[in-house]
Amino acid sequence: MTTTGEDHVTARGGPWWWGRRRSAVLDAGLAAVSALECGLEGVPFARDAGIPVAVGVLFGLLVGSVLLVRRHWPVAVVLVVIAITPAQMGFLMGLVGLYTLAASELPRRIIASLAGMSLVGTFIVTLVRVRQDMVRGELDLGDWFVPFASVTTSLGLTAPPVLLGLYVGARRRLMESLRERADSLERELQLLAERAEERAEWARNEERTRIAREMHDVVAHRVSLMVVHAAALQAVARKDPEKAVKNAALVGDMGRQALTELREMLGVLRSGGDGAGRGAGASVPLAAVGAAAAAAASRAVDEARGSGGGGVEGPGLSELDELVGQSAAAGMVVVLSVEGEDRSYAVEVEAAAYRVVQEALTNVHKHAPGAKTYVRLAHRASEIAMQVENEPPPEAGASARLPSGGNGLVGMRERVSALGGVFVSGPTDAGGFRVSAVIPAA
Repeated sequence: MTTTGEDHVTARGGPWWWGRRRSAVLDAGLAAVSALECGLEGVPFARDAGIPVAVGVLFGLLVGSVLLVRRHWPVAVVLVVIAITPAQMGFLMGLVGLYTLAASELPRRIIASLAGMSLVGTFIVTLVRVRQDMVRGELDLGDWFVPFASVTTSLGLTAPPVLLGLYVGARRRLMESLRERADSLERELQLLAERAEERAEWARNEERTRIAREMHDVVAHRVSLMVVHAAALQAVARKDPEKAVKNAALVGDMGRQALTELREMLGVLRSGGDGAGRGAGASVPLAAVGAAAAAAASRAVDEARGSGGGGVEGPGLSELDELVGQSAAAGMVVVLSVEGEDRSYAVEVEAAAYRVVQEALTNVHKHAPGAKTYVRLAHRASEIAMQVENEPPPEAGASARLPSGGNGLVGMRERVSALGGVFVSGPTDAGGFRVSAVIPAA
């Protein structure tokens, strides 16, 4: 099992420059063996040099122990090896030093230079020693053996550790590169996961808002009319029983329509649309639920109004007369005026325009009952404009105001802004209230 680069760095726990304790133990063991070897080789060296044997052994011990710093100062180890080549000691230190040098992160020219110096030094020393042995008669071979032995010995002591060190260094660098790449990919995946979670949370919030807006626009209007009719029913119950019966029938019809629409919405939210995937226990995406809820609400409105759907996916501008008629039936004086040539728009544009007028009339029922209201619709070249303005309510209707959650204007603004339009609302100088919206036709 491999570790990432971050784990590799945090795993360092050795003393001084060693990354791990076992690396320090390995170098200490190699240094001890090298010191023992050089100490033994210091005996013939002391005899050849004419110095006390103890001095030669001590020199060998000191030189061999240099291998302890091979990881931190590989150049120094190789230079010491080159320096003691004439003494014919430190063969283990030479092999390990050249391997460590080649596996290090030093520039290639430095590695090649030191390896070449070690090769030349070993070649010269071997050449001289073999020739001396032949002169003394210890070796009885042809003249060809001197260069052959020198080349073979120098290459055998230099090439294998250098090639092995180059291979190990390249493999180590490759592993470090893979670790860094793994760390980078892990960070990127984590960042992508965080962004995906943020986008999912944003989508969930958007769909919650859209579902709440749909439910508010579809149900609040009818409930407001129901309350207005109920108040009128209470006022005329004793004076005009026939009118009271008519108002009671209207309240019942609107209540049934509101319950139908609400049942359609809650059924979609509970079942997840058409029910696909319920048997497998799959969860329906919230975006699909929101779209299905909006479609179900639109179908419910169409059915309640007796239109039968007609293939329309949502309320349209052709239903404004019926919408205004419902408010007029509740006792409101509504004047509808249309400017420009009537034409069809995209479904979402007509639905947004219808909802703006519907919610504006609902607000008049809630906050200004009995006030005269003007609904203006203008078909322009590249946009459609609508305005709903009411006069100040009569004093008698002030006590009949309905409770409000304050979400109507927010929902209208969100609908219009989502289509790139402009929404403005506020009180008029005469004491009434005006709602204006402009939506691009495309």
